[in-house]
Amino acid sequence: MIERAEALGFDSVWVRQRHLQPGISSPVALLAAASQRTRRIELGTAVIPLGLENPLRLAEDLATVDVLSGGRLNPGVSVGIPLLYEHFKTALYPETHEVEDFSKARVARLLACLRGDAVSDFEGRLGQDRFFRQVQPHSPGLVDRIWYGGGLQSAVWAGSHCLNYLTANLVSGEGAQSLDFASIQAEHIDAFRAHHPRPQTARVSQGLVVIPTDSASSEQVVRYRAYAQSRIDRTLRPQGPRSMIASPDYVGTCEELVDILHAHQGFQRVDEVAFALPHGFDEEDHVQIITDMAEKLGPKLGWSPTQAKYELPDSAQHDHIRESDDQQRTVVAK
Repeated sequence: MIERAEALGFDSVWVRQRHLQPGISSPVALLAAASQRTRRIELGTAVIPLGLENPLRLAEDLATVDVLSGGRLNPGVSVGIPLLYEHFKTALYPETHEVEDFSKARVARLLACLRGDAVSDFEGRLGQDRFFRQVQPHSPGLVDRIWYGGGLQSAVWAGSHCLNYLTANLVSGEGAQSLDFASIQAEHIDAFRAHHPRPQTARVSQGLVVIPTDSASSEQVVRYRAYAQSRIDRTLRPQGPRSMIASPDYVGTCEELVDILHAHQGFQRVDEVAFALPHGFDEEDHVQIITDMAEKLGPKLGWSPTQAKYELPDSAQHDHIRESDDQQRTVVAK
C-alpha cells in the first residue's frame, strides 16, 4: 500500500503503532523496509507512544531510518501512561515501573538526542573502536521533522517548543466552549499557532477518516456506510474522564466530501490533511479508496499528485501489510 501511495502521487504515508494488538508494533522497522521500496514519499508515524520507548534508543533507530530513506522520515510521538499499563508494567519495566516518568520530559529527551546533544561523558578510542558523546548516526534536519499529537495542552506545548502538530479524529473536550468536534479541533490548531514563534511556517496535519465512493461498487458503498454508522455513537457525547469527542467518519462522493471538508472548521485551518484508512476493510477496498483520493478528491480540494515515476506494484508479486484500526494514513497537501 505504501508503494502504491507513492505511485499515485501522495506526499506522505503514515502508520500507527499498536502494542499487544494486531497491527504494527514496530513502525520504525516497517518504515525501514518501506524506505528501500520507495524513493520519494515521506514516511511518518502517527504516533509512537513514548511511554514504551527509551528515548536514546529510539533516537538511534529513527536516525538510522532517516539516513536510509534519504531524509524522508516524519516521526510523530505522544506521551502519557501507556494504555492498560497496569497489566504489563512489570514485563516492560521490571525494576522501575513505579517511578517511570511519562511526562513531556520524555519528548525533551528524544529531541536532545536527535539534536546531537551529548548523552555520554566519554569521547575517544578504546583500542580500535571510536566512541562519540552524541547519538549515532546523526541525521541533520530530523529533529525539525518531529510531530507531536494530543489535545489543547499538547497543542500549546508543541507550538512553544517549535514542534509540528498532529491533530486526529479524536479530541479532548475538557474546558471546551462547545462539544462540536470541528470547533474543538479548530481551537487546538489556533492555540498551537498562537504559541509557535514562527506560526506562518508551523506545520499542522489534520487526521480524519474520509471514504470517497466515486468508483466503489454498490456493495462497497453499503459496507462503508454501515461501518461509519457503527461508530456514530462515540461522536454523540463525550467519552471517559477527559471528555474525549470523536469525529464522524465521512463517506460519500468526492463532490459531497469537498463540501463537508470546506465547511469543517478544523480543515479550514490546515495546509495538510491525513486521511486514515478504516479498520477491517479488504485490500481492494483500500486500493479503491486511495485511488479515488489521489485521482478525484485531492484535485477537487486543490491538490495535485506528484508525477508518478514508478509503476504500481503487482499485488500478485508483493506481500501486503494488513493494517489495524486507522493504521495507514495518506496525506493530501491542500
